[in-house]
Amino acid sequence: MVVVKKRKVPERKCIITNEMKPKKDLIRIVRNKEGEVFVDPTGKKNGRGAYLSRDMDVILQAEKSNVLNRHLNTEVSPSVYEDLKKMIVGKANEK
Repeated sequence: MVVVKKRKVPERKCIITNEMKPKKDLIRIVRNKEGEVFVDPTGKKNGRGAYLSRDMDVILQAEKSNVLNRHLNTEVSPSVYEDLKKMIVGKANEK
């Protein structure tokens, strides 16, 4: 009998909902050493990361509350939020 070992699924916490979810179900936003803030679809870029659920309501709440500014200790440009919204709309269109 062969025992198949289940791999542990990495989980991260959404900074809006405070829910622990599998990393692949979240969107990572990164601030690198140069101070640039951008969406990291791979989840592997170097830098300080914050995670948001793949939900338009969560993105809008993050934009309104400036929670990313506090988490990443920098000013997050509106273009980052636009990129996040495009990712959500794109995912919704695929389904």
